[in-house]
Amino acid sequence: MEVEMKIRGLMMDPVTNMPIVILRDSSGNAILPIWVGVYEANAIALEIEKVTTPRPMTHDLIKNVLLGLSTGVQKVVVSELRDDTFYAIIWLEHGGELISIDSRPSDALALALRLDCPIYVEESVLKNSKAAANMSDKAGAEELRRWLEGLNDEDLGRYKM
Repeated sequence: MEVEMKIRGLMMDPVTNMPIVILRDSSGNAILPIWVGVYEANAIALEIEKVTTPRPMTHDLIKNVLLGLSTGVQKVVVSELRDDTFYAIIWLEHGGELISIDSRPSDALALALRLDCPIYVEESVLKNSKAAANMSDKAGAEELRRWLEGLNDEDLGRYKM
């Protein structure tokens, strides 16, 4: 089963200094942090802030190609968590046919923002993510989990949604 999520914010992990995209369901009960690369975080931040670049960035190019081919994005789904790596699927619709495209979550999220399509996370990913955090015997991981769960609007800074 899929849970609809929204990008709640983009922030830096205080432990690793890597960007994190924070996904949260509408009830606020489910939170999923996804660590992404610096370039991918920049692509997401540009769209969150509605910054226009002089030339199309990669995700803008993909959007333009899809629109030019009369292809819509129905949804993106963070579909799997395997070996500490998240996987996503972009669901396209072209000529009445649904097409699934394997993607990194960061690219799927950047595209979803540009095309204003829904974002989902499989329940199994949410459960596995919590289980992985709970099974970790590192104190830092537990502290980070508590810190993420306690985030408020001020903590998310300029990238809150």
